Amino acid sequence: HQIVHIQPKRCLALDGNYRESRWFTPWTKARVLEEISLPECVRAVEGQRTAPFGDAVLATNDTTLASESCEEVFTPDSPHVHLGADGAEIITNGSGSHHTLRKLDTRVQLLAAATRSRGGVYLYANQRGCDGERVYYDGSALVALNGRVVAQGRQFALPEVEVVVCTVDLEDVRAYRGSRPSAALQASVTEPYPRVNVDFSLRSSLSLNQLRLQSSLADPDFKVHYHTPAEEIALGPACWLWDYLRRSGAAGFFLPLSGGVDSCATACIVANMCRLVCAEVARHGAAEGGGEAAAAAAVLRDVRKVTGTGTEYVPTSAQELAGRILHTVYMGTQNSSEATRQRAKHLASQIGAFHLDVDVDGVVDATLSVFTAAVDRVPRFRVHGGSPRENLALQNVQARLRMVLSYLFAQLLPWARGRQWGGLLVLGSANVDESLRGYLTKYDCSSADINPIGGISKTDLRAFMAYCVEHLGFSELAAILEAPPTAELEPITDDYTQTDEQDMGMTYAELSVFGRLRKIGLCGPVSMFHKLLAKWPALSPSAVSAKVQFFFRHYALNRHKLTTLTPAYHAEAYSPDDNRFDLRPFLYNIRWPFQFRRLDELAAQLDEEVTTGAVDQQEQPQPKGRKRAAEDASAQVYPRKKQLRARTADGGRS
Repeated sequence: HQIVHIQPKRCLALDGNYRESRWFTPWTKARVLEEISLPECVRAVEGQRTAPFGDAVLATNDTTLASESCEEVFTPDSPHVHLGADGAEIITNGSGSHHTLRKLDTRVQLLAAATRSRGGVYLYANQRGCDGERVYYDGSALVALNGRVVAQGRQFALPEVEVVVCTVDLEDVRAYRGSRPSAALQASVTEPYPRVNVDFSLRSSLSLNQLRLQSSLADPDFKVHYHTPAEEIALGPACWLWDYLRRSGAAGFFLPLSGGVDSCATACIVANMCRLVCAEVARHGAAEGGGEAAAAAAVLRDVRKVTGTGTEYVPTSAQELAGRILHTVYMGTQNSSEATRQRAKHLASQIGAFHLDVDVDGVVDATLSVFTAAVDRVPRFRVHGGSPRENLALQNVQARLRMVLSYLFAQLLPWARGRQWGGLLVLGSANVDESLRGYLTKYDCSSADINPIGGISKTDLRAFMAYCVEHLGFSELAAILEAPPTAELEPITDDYTQTDEQDMGMTYAELSVFGRLRKIGLCGPVSMFHKLLAKWPALSPSAVSAKVQFFFRHYALNRHKLTTLTPAYHAEAYSPDDNRFDLRPFLYNIRWPFQFRRLDELAAQLDEEVTTGAVDQQEQPQPKGRKRAAEDASAQVYPRKKQLRARTADGGRS
């Protein structure tokens, strides 16, 4: 054995979730090769003292190959452009590209483009699994040849190692390059890279007929397999949860199951995790030795470790495994409905989870009695004549006590079920849109150990639940999808039922639009207003301005909550995660004086143009001044705006 070349990384990942320059320095000496002394531990094994280190191309007896690392294929001036021009026929890339929804096509297009203009083979090996962070690496190794992907590995799977085999004909690369004179002309003036000669041949010694019989022969008509976003939600977070569970040493999961979309979607992800585990264990019995059998056996060992069972235990079904791993509790109060109670119960039964139904009014009343005894005043809900501040505090105390009870159950439920070691990981279930808006109570059930849906929008979660109804057989989800989302923290009366969208003052669909424009579109209030004028032509400029101001006011007001968000699966590029991804101040001026003043001026000007007929739009009333115009438009769009402003003043749920 010999180390023939060490290729340092030329470009570091410095955006989004990555800060690689904290630990590494990029190699900036283009086309320079040096000799590096090897560590003593390597010398002891190989007897080799030095190795070539730097920018180079490997020249074997029959081809030339070079490598990129991870981020380099995503950069504008990727190394493969110059390496290919200098004759490298094969480019390899050992990558750590994390999963986000709808991202696979980006990788596929990059590899196709990398080999289309100049020809060549691109071998892309992507990491798979959870590295103990908020991201999940989804695998899907790819092989591209002359602008087309010809082989692909599984995108989501529990085994950590997968080998994708593909046989390609290097003469196809040479013929492709020879047919492009312009590329050859550019190659003739390309500055050459140092060569490291290796006395080795990559070509197979098999005859052509023998090669044709191989199933690994590159298929020019190969079709890349793409999962739908709903399937990605079913698979990605499930694999992430399993990795986290088996590596943490916990005995399972605890989930406060409210009967709403978010907590039920979280339960379904755990259920699908159990399905994936059982399917992998079944391969243990079917595989006839080799890598697949070893990978399945490793999963089975992890199952026995997590469940605390003996060496003979094999899960009989996903439901049976869920009964050991997933623990759910419906924590009802006097404000909870029988409908959500029954939905939680029936879904837990379909999944197979260990489920409890408890009332927590006693804990809430006992807590409030301490405050009442201290100040000699009794707070009341709004529907009973209380102020907005009283109403909000009474909601928050319920939510926060559920968090305290969640950790109590998580610590003691395994003991209560006869298991002497191991606690449960508490699962959070706040989605990305609610976190962005701040529609959660600080340190309530959104505060947990990990959150599989914290980077997923409400719209995508609903599509995922519809997928679960159709493909996983969880029929109870149909009723949950039909019900309006509600926190059930206020009393239900004949003329009032609390709903999320009414509380937030905006729809979930609008929240997704705001989130993408804020983060992905890099928009502040004014630039977002300009973009939304075109996106929402049915609304008057004043109404659009009011929506933008309303969003940014509450985003700023609740930004402090994002500093305490539960570590969540990173699935969206507009995540407001304050820890690694969305590094921004957590204290903003909620009045946005310059931006909002400019919005009012623009809205008044455009409304004037509409009124005078300068714009082809239905006639709108004349603006009534900066503040009045904004309030009137906002009241039209958000009738509860003034009440909501009072409710959010102390950073509570809304």
